[in-house]
Amino acid sequence: MRQEESRKADAPMPGNNDLVRIPSVLMRGGTSRGPFFLRSDLPADAAARDEVLIAAMGAGHELQVDGIGGGHPLTSKVAIVGPSKTAGADVDYLFAQVKVRERVVDTSPNCGNMLAGVGPFAIETGLVPATDGTTLVRIHNVNTGKLIEARIATPDGHVTYDGDAAIDGVPGTAAPVYLAFIDAAGSKTGALLPTGAPVDRVGDVDLSCVDAAMPVMIVRARDLGKTGGETPAELQADRAFMARLEKLRIEAGARMGIPDAADRVIPKPVLVAPAVRGGTLAARYFMPHECHNALATTGAVALATACATPGTLAAELAGRIDLPATLSFEHPSGRLDVRLEQRDGAAQPVAAIVRTARRLFEGAVLVKRSAMRVPEPA
Repeated sequence: MRQEESRKADAPMPGNNDLVRIPSVLMRGGTSRGPFFLRSDLPADAAARDEVLIAAMGAGHELQVDGIGGGHPLTSKVAIVGPSKTAGADVDYLFAQVKVRERVVDTSPNCGNMLAGVGPFAIETGLVPATDGTTLVRIHNVNTGKLIEARIATPDGHVTYDGDAAIDGVPGTAAPVYLAFIDAAGSKTGALLPTGAPVDRVGDVDLSCVDAAMPVMIVRARDLGKTGGETPAELQADRAFMARLEKLRIEAGARMGIPDAADRVIPKPVLVAPAVRGGTLAARYFMPHECHNALATTGAVALATACATPGTLAAELAGRIDLPATLSFEHPSGRLDVRLEQRDGAAQPVAAIVRTARRLFEGAVLVKRSAMRVPEPA
């Protein structure tokens, strides 16, 4: 869908005044999926925008049966893209996590998997001109204020989705999308180590609170009675474990300067354990109330940065790391590699990851006109 073809969000569906057509493209980004919208096609008011997203995704029902969400946190995500208002960036990208069972939209974190689709979307909507071969798209993530460089395959000046790159957690192969996270530290808290220490003690458990692309709470699996090799289903079935993990997460959030962590999806818990298949370490990543089937891109950036930060639990487990280095994290669907390099003048290493993306469906989401009106405060 080209930019000039987009329609206003208040355009009624022909022959029906109850439904509103909102142009969108359904895309897979990495191991996630969701609709991509042009910023100009959604309400400018944040509360009104969120009501539209809730209605579009069908939030508030475990199957999201009255919307286009997939009934899982990985398929209940939204990307909103527009011309950048920030110097040095081509486009602004706002990520929205639409909760499945609650009618809630959380724009606290970035999502690095959905980020993989931003470059192709920006090019194909005319926001960024394509060049022959590879096109650089400089993305300003509105959620965190951070810059990400995306390199998109554009042979003959057109986006291609076909290629030989494979990522664990997604079937088949596709064209690679190269993402480099510039100055990722302090994405939400303003500091790489928000508590000021590489390890904090909460009760009888040691934690590392790290903020790089995503605020995370890193804990050794063995300290919570786990091996780190469990499946997501096995972890989620252990209700006592999940309750304990959530209690630790809320306390870690408070110490990181996120006092309302109970109502937000950050910080994200990460269980770490020794690698068993030749990787750097094994990881189980939570979103935060369900275990990821693979590993979030931003979570991998945070974990890799933690491995290169002396004193953290991740660094203790990974051992000495001399940059540049490629770290490999074993997750339930395979492994994810992160390249760490030190750039001149940068306080922290730049993390680079290969993802893939694909355009799945284009057209318009139909939303009830009543959802365009924000309820009056009680």
